Amino acid sequence: MADFFSNYDLGGFYDEMFSAPGVPRPHYRRLLERYQNMADRGELLARQKDADQTFINRGVTFTVYSDKSGTEKIFPFDLVPRIIPAAEWNHLEQGLKQRMTALDQFLNDIYSDQRIVNEGIVPRELVESCAHFRKELVGMDLPRHRHVHINGTDLIRDADGIYRVLEDNLRTPSGVSYVLENRQIMKRVFPNLLRHYHVRPVAGYTSDLLDLLNWLAPAHVPEPNVVLLTPGVYNSAYYEHAFLARQMGIDIVEGSDLVIENDRVYMKRTGGLMPVHVIYRRIDDDFLDPTVFRKDSLLGVPGLFEAYRKGNVALTNPIGTGIADDKAVYYYVPKMIEFYLGEEPIIPNVETYLTSDDDERKYILENLPQLVVKSVNEAGGYGMLIGPHSTKKEIKEFAKKIVANPRNFIAQPTLSFSRCPTLCGREMGGRHVDLRPYILNGESVKIVPGGLTRVALRKGSLVVNSSQGGGSKDTWVLADDHGETGTAPPLKPEKVSV
Repeated sequence: MADFFSNYDLGGFYDEMFSAPGVPRPHYRRLLERYQNMADRGELLARQKDADQTFINRGVTFTVYSDKSGTEKIFPFDLVPRIIPAAEWNHLEQGLKQRMTALDQFLNDIYSDQRIVNEGIVPRELVESCAHFRKELVGMDLPRHRHVHINGTDLIRDADGIYRVLEDNLRTPSGVSYVLENRQIMKRVFPNLLRHYHVRPVAGYTSDLLDLLNWLAPAHVPEPNVVLLTPGVYNSAYYEHAFLARQMGIDIVEGSDLVIENDRVYMKRTGGLMPVHVIYRRIDDDFLDPTVFRKDSLLGVPGLFEAYRKGNVALTNPIGTGIADDKAVYYYVPKMIEFYLGEEPIIPNVETYLTSDDDERKYILENLPQLVVKSVNEAGGYGMLIGPHSTKKEIKEFAKKIVANPRNFIAQPTLSFSRCPTLCGREMGGRHVDLRPYILNGESVKIVPGGLTRVALRKGSLVVNSSQGGGSKDTWVLADDHGETGTAPPLKPEKVSV
């Protein structure tokens, strides 16, 4: 099957697998040998087909609201894993812990003393104009004094191979279920390869998450009841909600399943009301409590905020974390790290320009054809302009939006994301990838080894989001240097077991 990679084109990008044409990086050498030792390309194609069928059988899906041909989609999965050497992961882990600590301190500060604002590090106007700043939280004591519990930080690797933070996701970060499902599929398809590569496991994530949720419960509750609050079956991430609840052994509920009595939360059951002490909420702030936030919300629980304010229930993530999801606030995270920790960022941001700054806005408007412009509160690849891939008309219309509402946008250079070999039909092609590790902030900061590698399946596309045609890969973090140096024992023949 050597010809599978014989015509593989690096395309001038940083490639995760190859350092030069036909020259694999040390930690990919054994994977390339394994693929080349297959009888023919039909074997890999058969394994890919079996993996796809397993995803169908397991119902691993996501929802695309805008697709008229059908909203429920099977999540595309590629059999060529993304491999991260142990030393490289150690560097990322240190940087992600540093970032999580600074963001937690920033949120605590913003809802209390506001030192970073008063000292002029972050503009007050920026904070108070943020759509997710919740003035109702100012002065509140939160469980365990944690203002963020879960972050899905999106990383990219640039043309020089340097990892950079693309954005933070603190409101209701999604996608971790695909990390766990991807690993299960790879274990079935390539069990010997995984074992001999000494890949670190990811299955402990749900146990760590449950430990975090229990730790957040009110101090007087020895055996807390934890539930996952979902908007319902039509939500784009409902598969994940059900998956995580099942894995943790907790109830999945909708707003109508909960009731507030005497500022305490209860779940309705056939035998009566059961007290609820911790809610892992997958609903945005706006919809949580119609008596405080959006009055027209039918998804939340009237009176929930008061129960939360009085410390009778914990919410994960806390209300108000969305301010750190704002892409204009992202611009200041390196300054937060320096301000709160007295350190330089271990993982740098992508170079970013603020449209709210007069000089930077002038530069942006003059260079729109070369830039990527993002709405500060959009997600999923929506609300973007990718200058080099846009028409003159689209650029002109976006310029008008920037002038009309400069607070609503940021701009970044069009980045040369790294690429990874990806099975495209019957050929192997380079496709752009990013990485979303999941960070838990409990008694200590814990990170699932690797995270979700998303891949832009469309040739030339830089948009990796599933709603925009993206898929995913299993992410292998090596526990030691066996897979990097090629010193591990010879691989045994694989048997398809899917």
